[in-house]
Amino acid sequence: MDRRKFISNTVAGSTFVGLGGLSLNSCSGGKKHITVLHTNDVHSHIDAFAGDHSQWPNLGGLARRATLVERIRKENPNTLLLDAGDIFQGTPYFNFYGGELEFKLMSMLKYDAATIGNHDFDNGIDGLYAQLPHAKFKLLSANYDFSNTLMDGHVKPYTTYTMDSIKIGVFGLGIELAGLVTKKLYQETQYLDPYEIAQDMGRILKEEEQCDLVICLSHLGYAYNRDKPDDLKLAARSENIDLIIGGHTHTFLDKPTIRENRKGGRVLINQVGCYGINLGRIDFHFDSEKKVEANGVSITV
Repeated sequence: MDRRKFISNTVAGSTFVGLGGLSLNSCSGGKKHITVLHTNDVHSHIDAFAGDHSQWPNLGGLARRATLVERIRKENPNTLLLDAGDIFQGTPYFNFYGGELEFKLMSMLKYDAATIGNHDFDNGIDGLYAQLPHAKFKLLSANYDFSNTLMDGHVKPYTTYTMDSIKIGVFGLGIELAGLVTKKLYQETQYLDPYEIAQDMGRILKEEEQCDLVICLSHLGYAYNRDKPDDLKLAARSENIDLIIGGHTHTFLDKPTIRENRKGGRVLINQVGCYGINLGRIDFHFDSEKKVEANGVSITV
């Protein structure tokens, strides 16, 4: 796969997607406009890559992302900034500061929410807990049960936002930790079936919370050639989810993938690689009946 190709700016093609009118298309005449920005698997990459890097010369860097996010927020104040996990581990910044710098800088960028990836346990439950005061954004995970750990009560299954009368629900899902993370690091954290949890979350957010848009922050991985939960299977086995923002597999997508859910509706699935090289952007346009169209773009930072 030519990754240079996948980190070029690309706009998703036009395909009609459920929600009574969710399509991956431009709809500039829409009366209400919600922008969702997202990252995944940044792995403590705060600086841009060096100019002589073999794959990504001069790409990435949190300062550039901050400038880009600020510009987009000026274009549309109704903007959410989300992350799909593996915030930690990958550069000396994590080795020296244990995640403090990552959380502080994400807070300065005014991230709204993030889910928890397997590498976010690399300093253990105690290490993750110690960094919570530096996170001014919400940590979401619906299928990690932290009841018997220090993290109990500090991670919510979902949250909601209302922007320009559009209600948005966001929930998080994490990958099975056994086999990826040493037991002593995640301690008594219990992994719950992501398909079952996603069904519950979708129902709660659509039916009980009356959300117009439901977003899953997933650190399951994009796709596997075996019977292991991933984003493509999640879309097919669930309902009421409109957008899955993925992580873990470092998958560079040139446009959001579209899959049918278990009821024949369509789901958008996106992932923007790794290391902060790309910023995902999806614009949702709602008409007066709250039918919606979407335009997906991957922006090289």
